[in-house]
Amino acid sequence: MKVELIAYGIARDILKTDRLEFEMNTGNSIAMLKQQLFEMYPSFRALASVKFAVGEEYQDDSFVLEDNQEVVIIPPVAGG
Repeated sequence: MKVELIAYGIARDILKTDRLEFEMNTGNSIAMLKQQLFEMYPSFRALASVKFAVGEEYQDDSFVLEDNQEVVIIPPVAGG
């Protein structure tokens, strides 16, 4: 199945794009997506508190992805 990753901030810098079509096995969860990103882009490991949103709602690691969903990668935000 395919999902479209939409990246902001440092996540966009790591992927070198703000949108990426990503191939996964059917029935994979956010946890599996994170694992694949960590393997393909080791710099993602530094983003300990990275969040993911699907359908405009934050989702936890157990959320099961479906074909053609948009997954937004929301990196930690620093502020002052």
